[in-house]
Amino acid sequence: MIREQLVGAGRHITNARVLAVMEKVPRPEFVPEQDRNRAYDDRALPIGYDQTISQPYIVAFMTEKLDPQPTDRVLEIGTGSGYQAAVLAQLVAEVYTIEIIEPLAQRAEADLKRLGYTNIHVRAGDGSQGWPEAAPFDAIIVTCAPEKVPTTLVEQLRDGGRMIIPVGPWGNQELVLLRKQGEQLEQHAVLPVRFVPMTGGAQR
Repeated sequence: MIREQLVGAGRHITNARVLAVMEKVPRPEFVPEQDRNRAYDDRALPIGYDQTISQPYIVAFMTEKLDPQPTDRVLEIGTGSGYQAAVLAQLVAEVYTIEIIEPLAQRAEADLKRLGYTNIHVRAGDGSQGWPEAAPFDAIIVTCAPEKVPTTLVEQLRDGGRMIIPVGPWGNQELVLLRKQGEQLEQHAVLPVRFVPMTGGAQR
């Protein structure tokens, strides 16, 4: 996976910490049992409830672009299987992750605890509202696509903080990297992507 999907074939993940964690985290543990033989395929896989676990390259790409630091507190919107949270947990101090589909949140929390992750906090709820009582966050990663960046999440990002988020309607999404600088929000589109839509308040 590391050689063929992350650093070869025109894909250039270069952050050594990210590559080490991608090699270490047991991806099959976050894939439904019937698909575990395909866990390291270069593709997204279904995890139930019309949701997916992103392909390894997208997980590594988003993580690298977020530039995670050992002292960071990170908010993740869209827990899904818990795999992205597990990757982040070995790179930062704390991960707060929200999943709108309660059975997925419960399954991810159980799997993360079973695998020994102690710095991940899981909540079932509307991710578009963030986690206000734990804010501000050094970084925010969003794994479902709203049509525009939720202002609530921007407000929960500390000054100098980073956010990576897929934005746009289905079939026309861009992965956007944002940095908050005082009242300014720097934005750069970094990759065309296809994520499940963000639901809850973002849909309304």
